[in-house]
Amino acid sequence: QVQLVESGGGLVQAGGSLRLSCAASGRTFSRYTMGWFRQVPGKEREFVAAINWVSTAYADSVKGRFTISRDNAKNTVYLQMNNLKPEDTAVYYCAAGSTTGWTIPSKYDYWGQGTQVTVSS
Repeated sequence: QVQLVESGGGLVQAGGSLRLSCAASGRTFSRYTMGWFRQVPGKEREFVAAINWVSTAYADSVKGRFTISRDNAKNTVYLQMNNLKPEDTAVYYCAAGSTTGWTIPSKYDYWGQGTQVTVSS
């Protein structure tokens, strides 16, 4: 069992930056693929970024602006978000899974409660 707790969301102006953190419980954190997703009301949950032990992946909409990283010693995954845009406004969720289908929400086994990111224009 893995518990995930996100933090770091908030209100920021367009062009600004935020860093989200996701702290995970459990001793097998390094084995999991970790992903970030986001969701706005009325829409499906959207893939943002993912990281496993050798590589990363990003949605086209965030490439060049967002960076995912992990610190296995701290059981934490991060999402550095730069040059934020109003369309990045959403609830951001952290997820963990033993998966190769890392852009698909149903492939992840564990989810955090989400953190709100609001970007004003």
